[in-house]
Amino acid sequence: MDAHRLSLTVTGALLLLLLALGLSLQLGYRRNAARWPHHALYFAVVAGTGLAALLTLTAGRRWWALLPALVLLLGMPRTRPGRSAHWRLALAAALAYALGSWGAW
Repeated sequence: MDAHRLSLTVTGALLLLLLALGLSLQLGYRRNAARWPHHALYFAVVAGTGLAALLTLTAGRRWWALLPALVLLLGMPRTRPGRSAHWRLALAAALAYALGSWGAW
């Protein structure tokens, strides 16, 4: 497996974990203990998306397909956790990442 495809796959898996943990927080499970892993996963997903875009660029593929996901992910801190804008933006970022990964594959 190429490096850019591996980074797309690993970052996609981290994004799924981030969404699952965020959903558990949204539904009221694990209120106190799950905040720092959620933030750590968020930073890993943002860094992984940037790395995947860079590796896709070096592979000569469509790196720009990942830019909408990166922009949406970077906009997440502007929303308040627990509000509808937060989870809607998270779902939009996940969809943008899925489509961007497909385009960059």
